[in-house]
Amino acid sequence: MLVETVAFALVGLIVGAAALASLPAYFPAGRALPLGTALGSALLAGVVAHFALDGRYPAASIAISAVASALLTSVLARPDLAAGRAPAHRHRQHRAGAHRAGAHRRHRPA
Repeated sequence: MLVETVAFALVGLIVGAAALASLPAYFPAGRALPLGTALGSALLAGVVAHFALDGRYPAASIAISAVASALLTSVLARPDLAAGRAPAHRHRQHRAGAHRAGAHRRHRPA
């Protein structure tokens, strides 16, 4: 179990470092947050997978650890805040005074 725990930790650090190296603009928070999330989720998922599989399939436990780490690290990605991207507004801008009483357009004639 000790060797597997070290493998889970290495997988988590590799996944976190790969996420930061491949898409650094998608993680505007500190660099420790994606690394810590990847490490923690890899350790937790690896230990749960180890006990769920009764320790019989260490390669499967490591693979599950890597997938869980990648999934939870991707939750932190913020592509909308990436450098060089204009903020996308979902709503069109309203004209000044369009919300005055009686200024609403009706969808159907009355």
